[in-house]
Amino acid sequence: MNMLVTAGPTREAIDPVRFLSNRSSGRMGFAVAAKAAEAGHAVRLVAGPVTLETPTGVERIDVVSAGEMCDAVTEHVAWCHALVMAAAVADWRPAVVGSRKLKKGEGPLGLQLERTTDILQSISHRKGERIFVGFAAETGDPEAEATRKLAAKSLDMIVANDVSRPDAGFEVDTNAVTFIDQNGTTRHIETAPKSEIAAEIVTWIEGRL
Repeated sequence: MNMLVTAGPTREAIDPVRFLSNRSSGRMGFAVAAKAAEAGHAVRLVAGPVTLETPTGVERIDVVSAGEMCDAVTEHVAWCHALVMAAAVADWRPAVVGSRKLKKGEGPLGLQLERTTDILQSISHRKGERIFVGFAAETGDPEAEATRKLAAKSLDMIVANDVSRPDAGFEVDTNAVTFIDQNGTTRHIETAPKSEIAAEIVTWIEGRL
């Protein structure tokens, strides 16, 4: 099987020095890529700016912005049998990027934002028989939003987690997730190493293919 995985945050430039980003460390996506490679699959990993080592046997494609990640996924999706979108892609970016560092001045600074491209929606017409798995990193009630995204993005499965939990959010080695598939079947995995959850995701995909 050929598996395409995205991982990590994106950075959306404000000026040559500053950017908008999020707390994603990339550990979940890297764990999925590692477990898929260990299982003998061919893996391409589209990685945002993180400090993690490339898993053994994985082809890594480094990107920075949401636009670059979208371009990379669009380029490589035809190659894959399964896509796992584990990256925390920015929903917004500055509408205007300063060519020089913005100087500190008196009073507040206004920053106008525009939407980034929704990667999954932009490639939905190319899904065909491919398996698409998404993630919903939410706060409060992740399963409700995950169920909405599952239908809106034509996913086969979505992995929901509450990133406000100290043991299941960003920058930690554990997670607590709920798998929700397109048939409405749910499976909850309480706090476990991200490597174990990654192995379960790979196993689920193998079962579907």
